[in-house]
Order: sequence, then structure tokens, then C-alpha cells
Amino acid sequence: MAIPPQLHQFLKEMQKIQKKLEETQKELEEKTVTVQVGGGMVSVTANGRQEIISIEIEKEIINPEEKEMLQDLIVAGVNEALKRAREMIEEELSKMTGGLKLPGGLKFPGF
Repeated sequence: MAIPPQLHQFLKEMQKIQKKLEETQKELEEKTVTVQVGGGMVSVTANGRQEIISIEIEKEIINPEEKEMLQDLIVAGVNEALKRAREMIEEELSKMTGGLKLPGGLKFPGF
């Protein structure tokens, strides 16, 4: 049984989308976002895989007496870096879909 031309075209388009998704995923793995908290005393960098790749702490803020403040700044920085990484991913996917919102439960490998 022959594949209808519409289905054949649809399958070709899906292959193009899959290839573009794979390319976008690789590009995002190389991109990073860096946030600073505490007036620049703590910097956190995340990549497009939503992994923390570095945390930098200015020596002036390292004080055993203020351990809790430093911990709070690190948590805030990590959360903000991951938020920005998700926004970067959404922006790149939006470029691919022409602004079309994808269903919330739709997951792409590696994202």
C-alpha cells in the first residue's frame, strides 16, 4: 500500500524538525548564562543543559561569621542561573517554532 502524498510530506517535515531540534540542543549545550547576586559577590554560570558549570565567590564575602548569608547567596544565584538557562532554552525553541507555544508536557531529549 502506497503512502498518501500528504503523509509523505508530513513525515519529511517531521524529519526536518527532528534534525533542527538536535542541532538546537547541541548549540544550547555550548551556550551559557551567568548571573551575579549580592552586588556581584557571587557569580553563578549555567549551561543550556541546565547544569551549573561554575560558582565564583569574592574572597571579601567569605566570613565564617556570615556563613548563612553566603549559603543564601549561593542558593539565590543557582536558582536564578537555572531560571535564565530555562528562558534561554525557551527562546531558542520559540525561534524554531515561530513563536508557537508547545504543550507544557511536551519534552525534548536533553532539555
